[in-house]
Order: sequence, then structure tokens, then C-alpha cells
Amino acid sequence: MPAPAREPTFLPLTMAAAGNAEGDGDGVRSVRDRAEAADRAAADCWLSLVAGCTSGGQVLISRLHDLSEATSGYAGMRWWLSRGSVHRRRVVEAEHRIDDAVREGDGAEFAEAFVGYDQAVASVVVHVQNRLGKLSR
Repeated sequence: MPAPAREPTFLPLTMAAAGNAEGDGDGVRSVRDRAEAADRAAADCWLSLVAGCTSGGQVLISRLHDLSEATSGYAGMRWWLSRGSVHRRRVVEAEHRIDDAVREGDGAEFAEAFVGYDQAVASVVVHVQNRLGKLSR
């Protein structure tokens, strides 16, 4: 049985932000679920990269896309396409970097790109929470 403390985590900021999000709305629950699925897929893909295999990449990219979609839904399409466009670009660019790293089998680029992706998605979740907090005051 693997020790959870020793398992790699690729989306710690996103999972913490979604886990600490106020309320149990469907949007934040979707982000949380998609983040957990993407994190598991990233760990599997990482193990494949370390082992010199090329499997797992397509599943990971699909899970990342699902997380990006859930994040945009949580943020609200109007904000995502206007004021949130800087965040949207960061998420999309990091997602592409991860895809490139997987296709090239570049573990260092993979890890670095995940840091950017995690920061970008977590920033959106925190921004939404701040926005919602201001609305409820």
C-alpha cells in the first residue's frame, strides 16, 4: 500500500484553494473533483516519464482540459472572457507546456510547467472566492 505522504502531488495549490473554498456549490465541487483526477493522472504520467515510457499523456491532457473547463465554469464565462483573460491565457499556456513536455518526454519541463499551471488555476479559484466574499458582505 503506497504511503500518501510519499506520493507526488502536482496541484497542491489548486487542491488547497478548492478545498478551502467557502460553500459547497457545484462549481467549486467540480473544480475539486477535476483537480484530484488531474493530480492522479499527473502522478501516473510522471512515473511513466521517469521510467522512460510514453504512456499516460493523453489521459493527463484530457484531465487537465477537464480541470481548465471546470475552472472557467466556476469563474463564470463572462469574467473568464473579459477581466479574467490574463488568467485564462496563463492556464492555457501552461496546459500547452505540459502537453509539449509529455510529448517530448522532458521531466524537468513537465515539473516546471505544472508549477505554472497549478499557480494559474489556484489564482482563479482564489480570485473567485475573493469576488464572492465581497458580494456576500
